[in-house]
Amino acid sequence: MGAAFAGQGADYDRLRPGYPAAALDAILAAAPAGARDAVDLGAGTGKLSWALVDRHLAVTAVDPSTAMLAAARAARPDADGLATMVGTAEATGLPARSANLVTVAQAWHWFDADAACREIGRVLRPGGILALVWNTLDVQVPWVHRYSRIMHAGDVLKEDFDAPPAPGFRVLGRSMHRWEDPRTTHELIDLARTRSYVITAPAERRERVLANLDWYVHEHLGHAPGSTVGVPYRTDVLVLAPETGAAPTGRTGTGSTDTGEEP
Repeated sequence: MGAAFAGQGADYDRLRPGYPAAALDAILAAAPAGARDAVDLGAGTGKLSWALVDRHLAVTAVDPSTAMLAAARAARPDADGLATMVGTAEATGLPARSANLVTVAQAWHWFDADAACREIGRVLRPGGILALVWNTLDVQVPWVHRYSRIMHAGDVLKEDFDAPPAPGFRVLGRSMHRWEDPRTTHELIDLARTRSYVITAPAERRERVLANLDWYVHEHLGHAPGSTVGVPYRTDVLVLAPETGAAPTGRTGTGSTDTGEEP
């Protein structure tokens, strides 16, 4: 399934939402004083990575997809502060105790939680934290609920969302932030093209989903083609710290530095 996203970097970066300032505030408020180095695991096109750079952190974006990392660099080719590395959450290839903060946005469900937590514990410096972030359509809004069902969006959360386990870590805090992402009606339809259900569907089913979305947005909801719509999202942030005990040392994994490490 992960390989299906290999060619989606440009559309993913253009259409998927960023992260609200309040969510970044929540993460950094829990980070150790003077935190300077962050690792963004499963970074994709760097949506969260660049947001952390804008908060004056030096960020290493780790992802198994070279296409996604290329899109991250292309988003801001002349900017400093972001390095990219081909690797996985379970084997980053990063030095031990090299980060004050590790983030995972939209990607925890792809990981082997046990192996990833061991690797994160190894990479974190004493006092460092792990922040898990989920950006999802706010299906408490009725029109968004139907919209998500038409495009078979799997990344929606219930109000009583219970975060998945992170072995070896304890929860320091959690927060949820509601906000809107302004999109044209055409982007609302194109957003479906970045969803795994549509990406992997046969051509006929894919076109049927897109046609249904076109009808829903323009005819049922009555939006003029090309007009801007505020899309309601919720962003959930879970902040964790390693359980008491020393993190293992040494380098593990087979991650390899991407050829364009600096943007």
